[in-house]
Amino acid sequence: MDLARLLCALGLLVLVLPEQLKAVNAGAVGGSRSCGFPAVYNFGDSNSDTGAISAAISEVPPPNGESFFGHPSGRFSDGRLIIDFIAEKLQLPYLSPYLDSLGTNFRHGANFATGGSSIRPGGYSPFHLGIQLSQFIRFKSHSIALYKQLSSNRRLPRPEDFSKALYTFDIGQNDLAYGLQHGTVEEVRASIPAILNQLSQAISQLYKEGARFFWVHNTGPDGCLPYSVIYDQSKPVNLDQSGCVMPLNEVAQEFNRQLKDSVSRLRSELPLAVFTYVAVYSAKYALISNAKSQGFVDPFDFCCGSYYGYHIDCGKKAIVNGTVYGNPCKNPSRHISWDGIHYSQAANLLIAERILNGSFSNPPVSVTEACRLSKNV
Repeated sequence: MDLARLLCALGLLVLVLPEQLKAVNAGAVGGSRSCGFPAVYNFGDSNSDTGAISAAISEVPPPNGESFFGHPSGRFSDGRLIIDFIAEKLQLPYLSPYLDSLGTNFRHGANFATGGSSIRPGGYSPFHLGIQLSQFIRFKSHSIALYKQLSSNRRLPRPEDFSKALYTFDIGQNDLAYGLQHGTVEEVRASIPAILNQLSQAISQLYKEGARFFWVHNTGPDGCLPYSVIYDQSKPVNLDQSGCVMPLNEVAQEFNRQLKDSVSRLRSELPLAVFTYVAVYSAKYALISNAKSQGFVDPFDFCCGSYYGYHIDCGKKAIVNGTVYGNPCKNPSRHISWDGIHYSQAANLLIAERILNGSFSNPPVSVTEACRLSKNV
């Protein structure tokens, strides 16, 4: 017996609005059938930027992209990102960046993530979450209008898919990094509630636009990024057993604790929404802590770019005393860190395998089943 008939039998159907009934049926508890998300809309920073920075500001240079695409793909990695593996898992095409005007296909979603972005304005990038949200709202309204006008609309999203899509978030790392660069640990900790309030407001606005299914990554262990360790002035006092900078990771952990609480509140405030909170921090830290047993070199030895008394960005070279520095390593798949800040494709793949099956999620559901309500929250 389906849910509608059951409610009729119990005399309760009159208490349920059509939209509520649709949402409850879509997110029914239990079952293992895939949700069949028709699209993904992503919001984030360089961890999930698939070409926005390249389109809007400057091309992400080679050797980025070399391991999978064979050329720069707008991604800060040698290959695919976690968002790409999400698309693969859902059997969808890789997401086109909203800001790219050439060769884009938005039938199965769009990517609003932009390198350097933060939740709040005033960080490294002008494309903060508020701008990304505004871009989505404009994208939705214009694409629906065009869909109805054009006979050939295969590159546009179907209007009915906006309420069925998965909305993914991987943002917040730059809010912490920028704050720590320009202030104290205490000041950054004090700013976390305001940062997360803006994230909650953005999600609530998407909910008003019809979004129902949310997949929210927490922030990673910033203290384990090679450049965080390189630039830490108090080594080895501040390093933990894995070699990561403890104060930075403690701030990230506090951000994540409050983010999880924010998601819990949103579950109550937005009753038709289904949220999955994903502990990316734990998956990344576990990989870094066990790098050598997983077949990687030292996790703080990055592949592209150099640090020999001064910073050489990935894609650039410098000659020091006649020696050329900045050439990429020969085997990126043995490195967790690609460029000292971003992860390699090999690391992204392992992290994705761990988080997409629900092992690090609350509730513990696979990304393919992230439309389903769960009692385990």
